[in-house]
Amino acid sequence: MKPPLVETPSGMETAKVKRELRKEPRRPAKGLATICRQGAVTTEICGRLVDVSKSGFRMAHTDTMLEPGQTVAFYHKEASGQARVMWNRIINGQVESGFLIVEGK
Repeated sequence: MKPPLVETPSGMETAKVKRELRKEPRRPAKGLATICRQGAVTTEICGRLVDVSKSGFRMAHTDTMLEPGQTVAFYHKEASGQARVMWNRIINGQVESGFLIVEGK
């Protein structure tokens, strides 16, 4: 199946189709999610759970200091344990972060 054509300023071009690279399905989730960042001072960050999968989750929050690769303690209504920050992005002034669970309970 060919990708659809889209109109661009220079004419019609083939749209780039994004392949799904996730290994597990995600499902929407709601509720409070909390992570604790360790350092000289432990910082607790509260946010909103966006979605979950068997091995990770995404949350929306306001902390811009999280960095990919950091390991944090976490808990939300579906799981708790240790997770690694995989990515961050800012959308409409809100930070979203994706986490890989490295040790769950």
